[in-house]
Amino acid sequence: MTDEAPATLLLVEDSDTQALRIRRMLESHGFVVTRVASGEAALDSLDGRIPDLVVADYHLPGMNGGQMARQLRMSAVTRMIPVLMLTEGGEPGLEREGLESGADAYVPKSADPDLIVFRIRALLREGASGGQRDGSHLFRRARILIVSGGGPHDRDVASLAGLMRRDGHEVTVERRPGAVDRQDWFDPAREPDCVVVDLASGAFDGIAFCRELDDLRQQVVVAGGVPPRIMGLSGGQASQGAFSAEVFEAGVDDLVSDAVEPDVLALRIRALVRRKLLQDEARRVDLERQAREIAVESARAEAAAIASKASLAEALEQANAELADANRKLIETQSKLVQTAKMASLGELVAGIAHEINNPLAFILAHKDTVARALARVIDLEDAGDAAGIAQRHAALMKCRDRVESMNLGLRRIQNLVLNLRKFSRLDEGQFQVIDVPEALETVLALLTQKFGGGIVVERNYRAPDRLYCQSALLNQVIMNIISNAADAIQSSAQTSVLGADAAGRGVIRIGTELRPTDACGGQTYVFTIADNGPGIPAALKERIFEPFFTTKPVGAGTGLGLAIAYGVVQAHHGTITAADAPGGGAVFTISVPWQPHMVTMAGLGADLGADAAVRARGAA
Repeated sequence: MTDEAPATLLLVEDSDTQALRIRRMLESHGFVVTRVASGEAALDSLDGRIPDLVVADYHLPGMNGGQMARQLRMSAVTRMIPVLMLTEGGEPGLEREGLESGADAYVPKSADPDLIVFRIRALLREGASGGQRDGSHLFRRARILIVSGGGPHDRDVASLAGLMRRDGHEVTVERRPGAVDRQDWFDPAREPDCVVVDLASGAFDGIAFCRELDDLRQQVVVAGGVPPRIMGLSGGQASQGAFSAEVFEAGVDDLVSDAVEPDVLALRIRALVRRKLLQDEARRVDLERQAREIAVESARAEAAAIASKASLAEALEQANAELADANRKLIETQSKLVQTAKMASLGELVAGIAHEINNPLAFILAHKDTVARALARVIDLEDAGDAAGIAQRHAALMKCRDRVESMNLGLRRIQNLVLNLRKFSRLDEGQFQVIDVPEALETVLALLTQKFGGGIVVERNYRAPDRLYCQSALLNQVIMNIISNAADAIQSSAQTSVLGADAAGRGVIRIGTELRPTDACGGQTYVFTIADNGPGIPAALKERIFEPFFTTKPVGAGTGLGLAIAYGVVQAHHGTITAADAPGGGAVFTISVPWQPHMVTMAGLGADLGADAAVRARGAA
C-alpha cells in the first residue's frame, strides 16, 4: 500500500477497551480503521464501503467471528477480503474452527502488536479486495422468510429464526400465508433468498401454499429474476415416501424433519442460500458482461464512424460540387431552352409582325407622295398675290401638315413594335428584378395583335399591384405561350362557349391579376389567370400538357416546349401553374408566385437614389 492510499481496516470488537487499544495500535502504523461492535453491524457496513481487510474478534454477541467470515465468503464482492481472527481464549480447536469458517489467519490478542501488524501487511500483500469501493448494495445479507402457523412448533420456529440471525441472515417470520407480500419477490431489494414453510402446522395447508409459491417462482423466472429456494419443515411425516413425493412435486427444494439437530438444519439452509446467492452473482456477472459487450460494440461503432468521417466528408464535398455543377448546367440549359422557345414563338409571329410593319409603312409612303405634290403646288403659288392663290397655298400647307401627322403616327407605331420586340427578345431572363406587370402584358398582347385578328377579343382585369419582383421570362415567355395557345385553340375550333362571348360570337381571352392570402400570418400570392372560351383541354391530356416535347399541334406547327418551359420558370419562382376547365367551357390557366412587397420597395428606393445621384451629377457637370 502507498502513503497516498493507506489501507482501510474494519475492526469488529464488542469490547470498548480492547477496541480502543487495537485501534490506536493500528492507526499508529498508518492504517485507516473503522470500528463496529458486532458481526451484524459489520455486514451492514459493507453495503456502502468495502474495506481492504477485516480484523474480527471470534467471540462476538449474536453471530461469532466464524459465522461472519462465512457470510463474507458467500458473496463475490467480499469473497477476496482478508480476514484476521483475534481471540483471548486458548480453547482447543478454536483456531481450526475459525480457519474452516473462512478466516485467513488466527492471532491471539495477547500476541506482540508488531506480529499482528506483520500478519496484516502480509495479508494485504497477498491481495485484498482491490482497494476502496464506494457504491450502493455492494454487499447484502441473505434474506430468509419463515412461514409458520403457530402451534406446537412455534418455539422451534423461534429457535430457528434466532439461529439464522446469529448466522448473519435477515430473518422474517409470518404467522399466515396471506401476510406474505408477493410483490417483494419481484423487487431485488426485498426478495427472499429462502422460504421455510412449516408443513406440520394445522393452521394452513402447507403443500398447497408451496404450490402457490412455486407458481410465483415461475413468474420470477419469466421476469428474468432468480427464484428463491423453498424448504419444508415437517414432523414424523418426513419419513413417509408418499408424503415426501407430494411435497417435492409441490416445488419444495429440501424437506427436513423438525427433529433434526439445529446445527444440521442451519447447514441445510446455508446450502440452499449459498446456491441462490451464487445464481444471483452469476446473473449479475452476465448482465455486466452484456453491458460491457454493448459498450465495446458502441465504442467500435463510434471509432468506425470517426475513422470514416474524414472520407465521408470528402465524398460529401465532392458530391456537393458535382451537384452544384449539374445545377449550373441545368440552369444554363433551361435558359437556352427558354430563349430557343422564344425565338420559335417569334418565328411564328414573323408574318403578323411583317404585316403590322407593312401597313403603317405603306400609308407613310403614300402620304410622302401626297406631301411632295402639295409642297410643289405651294412653290408654284408662291408668287400668286391674289386672294385665290393665297387660299390655294394655305389649303396645300394644311394638307401637308395633316399628312405629316399621319406619317408621324405610323412611324410611332413601327417604333413601338420594334421596342416591344427588343423587350421580348432580351437575354436577361434569369435575373430577378422589379417588373411593371401591365406594361409587360401589353407588350405581349401587342406582339400577338395580328394573331388575334378580328375574331378574338382580349379582356383585361388587373387588380393586383403593378409592380412584381420576378424574372422577365415569367411574363414574356410563360404568359405569351399560354395566350398564344389560347388563341390557337379558339381559332382551331368552330365552336365557342358562352364564356364572355360578345354579341358577334367572337372568341374571348380574359387576363386577370390579383393578390390572394396564403396563410394566417398575412402572406400573399401574386396570381395570374388566363381563361379562354375555346374547346378546352381533354381530360386524358391534362396530366401530360407540361411534359417536354408533348404537343397536340401538327408536325412543324409546335415544338412542345412552351408549357414545359413555363412549368420550369414557375417552379424557379417557388410558385405553381395549373390548368383546369373554365366555367361554361374552355380552359383556364392559373399561375401563382410569392408576393414580395419588401423587394419591390427596396427596388423602388434604389431607383429613387439612382435618379437623385444622376440629377446631382448633371448639376455638378
